[in-house]
Amino acid sequence: MIAKDKGVGSQEPGFRSQESGAGNARAPARTFEDLIVWQKAHAWVLAVYRFTEGFPTKETYGVISQLRRAAVSVPANIAEGFKKTGVADKRRFMNTAQGSLEECRYYLILSRDLGYGDPRQHMIQLEEVSRLLTAYARAIETPGF
Repeated sequence: MIAKDKGVGSQEPGFRSQESGAGNARAPARTFEDLIVWQKAHAWVLAVYRFTEGFPTKETYGVISQLRRAAVSVPANIAEGFKKTGVADKRRFMNTAQGSLEECRYYLILSRDLGYGDPRQHMIQLEEVSRLLTAYARAIETPGF
């Protein structure tokens, strides 16, 4: 799906699309790091970590911990599910990742309502990861995947 690159001419630093000239076919992913959905989820986790750095220290074991834990769960479940051999197992891990995304959605809303920052950009990234994850989960069920 994706190959690592030096980032020249690519939107995501360090990654480039592995597209051929014929029909935009992508090379099959060899590791979870090759998956666009994992790359986007990982980038989102890094953004969540930066976002929570500005939270009050009283939230170290509260919202910060909960949001970071749930955020890390998303790419971690994508990675674990990638190596599962059965469709049902793969789907289960993608479903768990989606559940963690929804948990993060709540923590971002809570963070906003507590006045800890504006999570709009993180919500946009969350939506993108959710769409990609849904598409990947559907693709897993496609015969010949």
